[in-house]
Amino acid sequence: MFNDSNKAIYLQIADTICDNILDGTYSPGDRLPSVREYAASVEVNANTVMRSYDFLATRDVIANKRGIGFFVLPDAPAVVKAMREEELLDREIFSVFRRLSLLGVTPDALKAKYEKYLQNPQQ
Repeated sequence: MFNDSNKAIYLQIADTICDNILDGTYSPGDRLPSVREYAASVEVNANTVMRSYDFLATRDVIANKRGIGFFVLPDAPAVVKAMREEELLDREIFSVFRRLSLLGVTPDALKAKYEKYLQNPQQ
């Protein structure tokens, strides 16, 4: 589950939960596994999972119902998409643009590849 990136484990867990919300594994209103259950499933300390849940709660993706657990909020898919879009367009894309520029890839070539991808995203 965890890769060798410089990203903190609690953020990688939060990313996984966001992926699960986007792919429908967790739908709005669904209860997430308890902190201890999730920690056991990914073999990390419960405090790490709690930090992930707190991170997502402060971003209005999930909410804690005391004594019951954490639940996916109704607007979570839209919130996650907006967060991911902002991350991609405001941070990650410049790294990609830099590499494309260094390689001499033209905007037209990039556009053609993207259009081809959109025609068949399963490739």
